[in-house]
Amino acid sequence: MTRKAFTVDEANGLIPVIADVFREVDAHRRRIREAAKKLEVLELLWGGALRDGSNPDHAEFARRREDIDRAMRSIQSAVEHGIIARGLRLPAGGLEEGLVDFPTTYQGRWVYLCWHVGEHDLRFWHETDAGFAGRRKITDAQRREMGTGDPSLADDELDF
Repeated sequence: MTRKAFTVDEANGLIPVIADVFREVDAHRRRIREAAKKLEVLELLWGGALRDGSNPDHAEFARRREDIDRAMRSIQSAVEHGIIARGLRLPAGGLEEGLVDFPTTYQGRWVYLCWHVGEHDLRFWHETDAGFAGRRKITDAQRREMGTGDPSLADDELDF
């Protein structure tokens, strides 16, 4: 499978879409926290008896569990369609920390353009093995070159 090498401009064009994905994920996380708090109260009141279908709060318990499951599925769908399907990468902890890597080429090798929630445009990049701590500022010369090289490099060079 050939990976897309994003130019800085192409990646910048996707930032509003990616930022929307993270806002959607945050909204679903709030729903999960709210439902989990309500479940916690119910479980404190009833313990294991809450799972019994004859329990007066069982329907509320089931509804809150479904709220959590639905929000989890929505997060997964948002990430799969909004980030992964676009050829982007969530590094380890990326969903929690708001990090996305855009594969690109630079000087004949794959590297990542690195975006963090709250940044208005791409200003950093890093080697495929460097991670967030290895981020470097994109220079004007790099901005012009990134993503314009031959993307037919070996796909196993990318950590997807």
